[in-house]
Amino acid sequence: MTAKKVILTGDRPTGHLHIGHYVGSLKERVKMQNSGKYDPYIMIADQQALTDNARDPEKIHNSLIQVALDYLAVGLDPEKSTIYVQSQIPALSELNMYFLNLVTVSRLERNPTVKAEIQQKNFNRSIPAGFLTYPVSQACDITAFKAELVPVGDDQEPMLEQAREIVRTFNSIYGDVLVEPEGVFPPKGQGRIPGLDGNAKMSKSLGNCIYLSDDEDTLRKKVMSMYTDPNHIHVEDPGQVEGNIVFTYLDIFDDDKEKVQELKDHYRAGGLGDVKIKKYLFEVLNKELTPIRERRLEFAKDIPAVYDMLHKGSEKANQVANQTLHEVKEAMGLNYFE
Repeated sequence: MTAKKVILTGDRPTGHLHIGHYVGSLKERVKMQNSGKYDPYIMIADQQALTDNARDPEKIHNSLIQVALDYLAVGLDPEKSTIYVQSQIPALSELNMYFLNLVTVSRLERNPTVKAEIQQKNFNRSIPAGFLTYPVSQACDITAFKAELVPVGDDQEPMLEQAREIVRTFNSIYGDVLVEPEGVFPPKGQGRIPGLDGNAKMSKSLGNCIYLSDDEDTLRKKVMSMYTDPNHIHVEDPGQVEGNIVFTYLDIFDDDKEKVQELKDHYRAGGLGDVKIKKYLFEVLNKELTPIRERRLEFAKDIPAVYDMLHKGSEKANQVANQTLHEVKEAMGLNYFE
């Protein structure tokens, strides 16, 4: 019997998860979980969230359960996946100490994902040290479970490459202990969903998201406010499809590709109003999100049971991470008293 491949993935608890998370990673996690071919570890990265929210711990505390509810709502199953909380795995912090010595500050500053986020958050030179080094923390998260596959969005490839570099460096010095991970990326064109305002990325911090937990009225209002073609003033005017967020979303969410193409052709020719296509997009999104919304409301009726699920998952994750830490310390010659 072939051993199941270990998957490691997760999210920062800095608010509710949105449809960008859903198409970028969550759908793929559920699919892989249900295939029976994988052993998924899914982490709520509360320590990583503190790297740029250390002065607002309440935000992290309150968001933890919201992320857990979103996980359960999209179909992640604690019977098939180990869902756990990062801060409850002490081995990760100790691994982080060892790995930090294998990475230079200049290499961390060159990481494209980190550079982009530093610019987005306007840190300038006031970068929290924990934020600058979070790619090292991510390498610990991955290697502690000897994950072979890491489902992520396209923008996380630099983080994975950093993890692979750390694995190679460690193994070359201390022997083959750690496993080099590979990324699993969403289908082409679905790795990054633009925000409602036309911004290149849907982001909680930019406030341009559709959340998995949004009710039907909220969803309708958000869709009707979406950015389209600013030059498409009158219904009879020819409209531009490229860069029109409504059509971008339809390409991703509507399985009826023939219908989408018809709408595009009609819009380009003129005679199709923005309100009409937005109403159609709302129907498409609502059909996809209604079952998720309903499951979420069910799970939210028993919050203690959700915390219990996280506790059990963290206990299991602890055992695995402790075993890896033991092997790392043994390879480094730090097992003095054994």
